[in-house]
Amino acid sequence: MEEYALCRHNKNNGVSRLKNRKLKALSIVAAGLLVAFVGYWAMGSKGASNQPGGDNAVVAVKIGSIEELVTAQGKLEPKDYVDVGAQVSGQIQKLYHEIGDQVAAGDPIADIDPKVYEARVAANEAQLKTLSAQRTQQQAEIKLAQQKRDRAQTLIAGNAISQQELEDAQTALAVAQAQLKSLNAQIEQGQSNLDADKVNLGYTKIFSPMAGTIVVQDIKEGQTINASQTAPVISRVANLDVMTSRAQVAEADIGKLNPSMKVYFTTLGSGKRQWDGTIRQILPSPETVNDVVLYNVLVDVANKDRQLMAGMTTQMFFVVGSAKDVPVIPPTALGKRLEDQDNASGDAYEVQVMDGRNTIRKTIHVGMMTRSDVEITDGLKPGDKVVVKAPASATEGSAPRGMRGPRL
Repeated sequence: MEEYALCRHNKNNGVSRLKNRKLKALSIVAAGLLVAFVGYWAMGSKGASNQPGGDNAVVAVKIGSIEELVTAQGKLEPKDYVDVGAQVSGQIQKLYHEIGDQVAAGDPIADIDPKVYEARVAANEAQLKTLSAQRTQQQAEIKLAQQKRDRAQTLIAGNAISQQELEDAQTALAVAQAQLKSLNAQIEQGQSNLDADKVNLGYTKIFSPMAGTIVVQDIKEGQTINASQTAPVISRVANLDVMTSRAQVAEADIGKLNPSMKVYFTTLGSGKRQWDGTIRQILPSPETVNDVVLYNVLVDVANKDRQLMAGMTTQMFFVVGSAKDVPVIPPTALGKRLEDQDNASGDAYEVQVMDGRNTIRKTIHVGMMTRSDVEITDGLKPGDKVVVKAPASATEGSAPRGMRGPRL
């Protein structure tokens, strides 16, 4: 038994020593692999400063065209239009046109029932005739009073009548003359009322003040309108040959715009067609919508083919600047902006440029920027190759400061 136990003990010690040797060998191999991996990673990191990473790309500087734009939405409206209203109350007796009809200046638009105003004219004319007859009578009485006064003056010279009788004759003449003045004033007032009623009678026939197209007509024949406080609109006549797009531009962009600046715009459903125009006016009074300050900018455009209609939505593109056949690169090729190196050539940025198989850092100057292109004003030439960031980097807010482009 003692011999068996001694043999078993020796056997177990041999197995333990074998296991220890295997573990030691594995540890040495693992340490070697770790050292090799660290060395490989260090060499790779060192090479990454000279060559573009696997997620980056290399593009060549190319020749292209670039536009710096301010975009906004607008609404179309006729440039010239007038709301044809009624100046007198009454029932609409007749409408001469429908929406879409063409009218010339002076063409009839509507008739209002004239009976009430005809009656007023007739009553004022009759009153004037009465006053005119009274004036004739008063003139005769004045003539008689003058005769009595003259006779009294003759008789008083021979002491045939008393002084009281002379004074009575003079007073009667003065009263008759005053009554004549009163009648003349009443006649003037009556004539004024008659003239006003005749004008109101003329207002029962409504004419177009300009040539154009009937674009609004909310009144129906037989409808009674009340013009005592406000003038009710019967029709809107608009000249559709020239349309105006009223665009609302944010206060952050309004300083970049100026009158006569070139603009182009599209409409929903217009396909690839665009309309060109210039800024006619920037209205000084803003509108505030959801705490956003917006300024109205008016742009006129010809509409001879009538493809533009009132109320259409427009996507406006104000051309702040443009350049053709200039060197351009993608904005993702720009590195950090160098604040202290601005000059007449534009803002300074750092880029990585390929030099053989390595990359070098270089300072360049840029001009206009959009979301797709950056104008190179100094530091690169066509054909030079620059490193651009991976698309994922471009989505992490790394766009260079000052980049502008359409905000659709």
